[in-house]
Amino acid sequence: MTEKRVPSAPPSATAGGGAPPLVIENLVHRFGGVTAVDGVSLEVGPEERVAVIGPNGAGKTTLFRLIAGEFVPSEGTIRLFGQDVTRFPVHKRARLGLSRTFQVSNLFLNLTALENVRVALQAGRHDRWKFWGRIRPGDELEGRARELLAQVGIDERADVPTSDLSHGEQRQLEIAVALATDPKFLLLDEPAAGLSAAERALLRKALQNLPRLLPFLLIEHDMSFAMNLSDRVLCLDNGRPIALGPPDEVRADPHVKAVYLGRAG
Repeated sequence: MTEKRVPSAPPSATAGGGAPPLVIENLVHRFGGVTAVDGVSLEVGPEERVAVIGPNGAGKTTLFRLIAGEFVPSEGTIRLFGQDVTRFPVHKRARLGLSRTFQVSNLFLNLTALENVRVALQAGRHDRWKFWGRIRPGDELEGRARELLAQVGIDERADVPTSDLSHGEQRQLEIAVALATDPKFLLLDEPAAGLSAAERALLRKALQNLPRLLPFLLIEHDMSFAMNLSDRVLCLDNGRPIALGPPDEVRADPHVKAVYLGRAG
């Protein structure tokens, strides 16, 4: 059977003349004799929200870690805002405006929700290496931290220790922490993993309410969650792209049904 050609870019990805936030071209990654990502190309345009879906073992997490800078691809290129970052480490990509959440929560559990966001805000200041200093309640950092918690819907839990937050609330807090770095592009690593239906609904609302000026790439196993959030969806199977387009088109694609819904059922 001849494989269907998968388009790599939205029609208006570079509208306005600026470089697109993310471009990956012919990305390949091998672990020994196993090819985990095999010829993936994708362009994410300004203000665009793109989801990457696929069954277990499809290559989603490997692709995510390549974009984040945890892995260096065996072949292909990655560009952020027009700059080749293929071999950039994580911190250099962060300086360009790339921020991310983690599949497993990566928070300070002994701090409150407010303190977690405040630490992230402090990291972006010119005096971030000043470890000793008095925290002033109600100062500019606290005000901004509370704004970010409100943006993701957990402002009423600001003073609760993170260890006492529900799993869903911790996911929302992770997004607030990511936003505290003032990102230009956001990577979301299976944010709905392990959440109840009610928690997924709250998280989906928080993500839908993010500013449109902040594009994001979502890696997700939950097909419904991903499609309700995204302008376009890329489906992988065995590391290869098999469909890319608007959610309704990808949902109806026979190949996607065969490799994703068939296995999921």
